[in-house]
Amino acid sequence: MSKKAPASKRKIDPRAQRTQHLLGDALVELMHEKPFNAITVQNVIDRAHVGRSTFYSHFRDKDDLFLSDAEEFFEAMATLISRRGEASNRVAPVREMFAHLAEASEFYAALIRAGKVHDVMELAQGHFARGIEQRLAELSPAHAIASASRAALAQALAGALLSLLTWWIDHGMPAPPEQMDDIYHRMVWSGVSDSNGQSPSTPSL
Repeated sequence: MSKKAPASKRKIDPRAQRTQHLLGDALVELMHEKPFNAITVQNVIDRAHVGRSTFYSHFRDKDDLFLSDAEEFFEAMATLISRRGEASNRVAPVREMFAHLAEASEFYAALIRAGKVHDVMELAQGHFARGIEQRLAELSPAHAIASASRAALAQALAGALLSLLTWWIDHGMPAPPEQMDDIYHRMVWSGVSDSNGQSPSTPSL
C-alpha cells in the first residue's frame, strides 16, 4: 500500500464491527488467491456479500481496509499482556505473536508478494513500542527508568522484536514460539539498566 496516515480509530456498534470484520476476512482470503494489486473493491464486497455503499461508509479503498485490519490486530496483540493483567515480567506477547504467525505463514507469504511487509512492520513497531512502554511502566524492575528513556528503550525493543520475528520466519521457524519468547525476554532484561546504570538480574519469565 502507499504510505498513509494510520486509519483513524472508529467507535462502531457491533453490527458495523461485524461488517468490517467480514470485509477484512474477505480481503485476506483474496490475498491468498491473487496479487494485492489485482484485487478490486468489487472482489472484496462480492466475497463478503456487502454492498458497495456499505463498504465506502467504512473505508476509502482496499488499502484503507487493509491498514485498518492490520492496525486492529497489532493494537490488540501489543496490549495483550497488560489487558489481561499477566503476573510475569514479559514486556511483549512474543509466544502468542509467533504462534499466531506460524499458523498464518501463507498470509505472510502473501504480504511479501504484495510488497506490504515493510508497511505492516512499520505499523507493528509503533503499536509494540507503545505496548512495551506501558508494560515497562507496570513492572518493578523498570520503575527506576526515566520516562523519556523508557520511551526510547521501548522503541528499540519493539524493533528488536520484529527483527527477531523476521529472522525466525525467514529461517523456517527453527525454534518453537516458547523458546523465542524466552530468548527475547532474556535479551530484554540483560539490556534494561536501572537509573544507576546497573543491570538487574534476569527476572523470572
